[in-house]
Amino acid sequence: MSNILTVSPSPHVHSGDSTKKIMYRVIYALIPAIIWSVFVFGLDALRVTFIAVAACLAFEYLIQKFLMKLQPSVTDGSALVTGILLAFNVPAGIPWWIIVIGALAAIGIGKLSFGGLGSNIFNPALVGRVFLLISFPVQMTTWPVIRQAETDALTSATPLGILKEGLISGKPVSQLAGELPSAQDMLLGITGGSLGEISALLLILGGLFLIYKKVITWHIPVSVIGTVALVAGAFWLTDPQSYIQPVYHVLTGGIMLGAIFMATDMVTSPMTPKGQIIYGVGIGVITISIRLFGAYPEGISFAILIMNAFTPLINTYVKPKRFGRK
Repeated sequence: MSNILTVSPSPHVHSGDSTKKIMYRVIYALIPAIIWSVFVFGLDALRVTFIAVAACLAFEYLIQKFLMKLQPSVTDGSALVTGILLAFNVPAGIPWWIIVIGALAAIGIGKLSFGGLGSNIFNPALVGRVFLLISFPVQMTTWPVIRQAETDALTSATPLGILKEGLISGKPVSQLAGELPSAQDMLLGITGGSLGEISALLLILGGLFLIYKKVITWHIPVSVIGTVALVAGAFWLTDPQSYIQPVYHVLTGGIMLGAIFMATDMVTSPMTPKGQIIYGVGIGVITISIRLFGAYPEGISFAILIMNAFTPLINTYVKPKRFGRK
């Protein structure tokens, strides 16, 4: 009689998914953007990606096996995803040893110092990216010229950098418009920046694939992108010569990569749809605030990490109604 009824904690229904399946779906969604980054930046894009992935896998294996005395979990795909996302957050021409340091920060500090996958508070790839940005600001903001550019220059500024520097120097937006890429170029990704600041279109397609496969939901990407567009639009309507159109903020920089592939990290984002919307709105407000009024031209990485810290609080206070409760 005692074997008839088994009482156990949730979840009680298994979807058939596993960590490995989910991680590889994320990788599949990123493949078109990886291919396009090679087209835009050349073989340096592959070099950066390979080094970042190899370093993340190596550090996860070595730290788990020799420091934590655990069975290494490199086959679950999470370190592979972290490596790809780290590569997407750095310039294509960055020295290899800086990528290795970033991988150590991402895996060692951002992930394994909290206990590993499922226990980390912050997105590991963003921990690595911000660590590098603070430690090596020159190398992290030296952007190679894209292969399609008709110039002999070795480096170029990102569209957000051009806008930030121009506005600080007192130039109106109308004067800067000629120096900025078109909306079509930003959508396709024919602009300077990191590997993840290219083709908004391919990142969106990757996001739609993840929604179709139920790896993520629409709540976080839509709330992040929508908030950035609304806040940027409000400032633009107030003063079009000091603030650029909202479509520019949506298509350029790391908004698409951050909103679709990094803010949606299952471990570091809220569990409920309502909590995810609050989380996404917070990311959008912080991002556009840094872009418009901060020292850095981009703010998505800082915004996601800040809201990662608020995720436990959101989960505590934003809960679904218990079954049967009035």
